[in-house]
Parts: sequence; structure tokens; C-alpha cells
Amino acid sequence: MKQITLSLVLMLGLLAALPASAAECFADYKAKRDNPLKLHYGVMQLQQSCDRQSARAEVSARLRQNGWTLLNVVSVFGPDGLEGRKANAGRFFLRF
Repeated sequence: MKQITLSLVLMLGLLAALPASAAECFADYKAKRDNPLKLHYGVMQLQQSCDRQSARAEVSARLRQNGWTLLNVVSVFGPDGLEGRKANAGRFFLRF
């Protein structure tokens, strides 16, 4: 009985941590806009899964709503990678 209780507590703790870790997932990407051609590099916080395929779908949809076309998801990373990308992303750092 004691072992089952401990297992349940550990599982609940892990489940409670999942949304927090998903909220701490980011993707850096390259996008374009036509007529006239504009390109940008940006960083976006992901609300869905923290994998490259899910990131591509989410980033593409959010950019499209703002008139941009996704060219490439460069990488998916945690909060420890934010500071190093901030200067390169400029005004597109966590914009969308």
C-alpha cells in the first residue's frame, strides 16, 4: 500500500510539472513577407509541444495570422537559450 501511494504521488508530481515545462519552450525561425520582399529572424514562445514538427506547425500558423510565411524553424530550445538569441532577433524577439 505504501509503495502504491508513493508511486501515485510521484506520478502526480510529474504530471503537474508538464505544463510548466511546455510553457518554457521556444523556437527560433526565419520568415518572409512578399511585395516588397522582407525577411526576418525571430524567437517565439511555444504554447504546444516542444518538438520541431509541432513547433513548425505552431510558428507557421501564428506568423501567417500576421502576414508572414515561415521559411524554417532553426531550432527548439529552453529558456537557457533565450539570452544568446535576443540581439539577433531584435524587434522579432518574442513578438508573436
